[in-house]
Amino acid sequence: MLVVEDDVTIAASIAARLRAEGFTVDIAHDGPAAVSAEASGEPDLVVLDVMLPGFDGLEVCRRIQGRRPVPVLMLTARADETDLLIGLGVGADDYLTKPFSMRVLTARVHALLRRVERSASVPGTRIVLGDLEIDVDQRRVARAGVAAQLTPIEFDLLVHFARRPRVVQPRERLLSEVWDWDVHGTSAGTRAVDSHIKALRRKLGADLIRTVHGVGYALEAGS
Repeated sequence: MLVVEDDVTIAASIAARLRAEGFTVDIAHDGPAAVSAEASGEPDLVVLDVMLPGFDGLEVCRRIQGRRPVPVLMLTARADETDLLIGLGVGADDYLTKPFSMRVLTARVHALLRRVERSASVPGTRIVLGDLEIDVDQRRVARAGVAAQLTPIEFDLLVHFARRPRVVQPRERLLSEVWDWDVHGTSAGTRAVDSHIKALRRKLGADLIRTVHGVGYALEAGS
């Protein structure tokens, strides 16, 4: 696991808590060091602060997601919704706004890792819905023959929809079954779901997922 935080004290505290949970943890304190550490160590998960010297966490996230899909839990001192949506848009799977409790951080880390393990344990298959093609084994997706690069959470969200085409999925169910969150219906969770839906539409077509106002979303491909 990689912790990227420029505040030495905070970085050490997060690393100590995660090590107490049984994880092997490396630390980086700036953008370039974070990209280098991720490339050399290939951690299972990255805890990533937004505000970093060198270049910021958003750029770190873009670069590491461009190299390989890896779960990212982003830390931000910014409460502005636009900043949070940008973080999710560049490939972060989840985020926490500072200040946060270590209990919440470790719970989110475990939830992200459970999701990855659950995805890996599902028997591989190929899903075809109209012009949408998903290779679950190789984690590849294309629409009308054009490949799209998805982040880990975007891919898992798409597969969740694809296994239940045209079935309306409430946000709370998506948070529970895709994100593995214990707390449902929070504004943070709503923003996370909505942001990743927007990302899927941007990458695969605006008509891919239908909004059911007041309820949730449904995959329309192949209908």
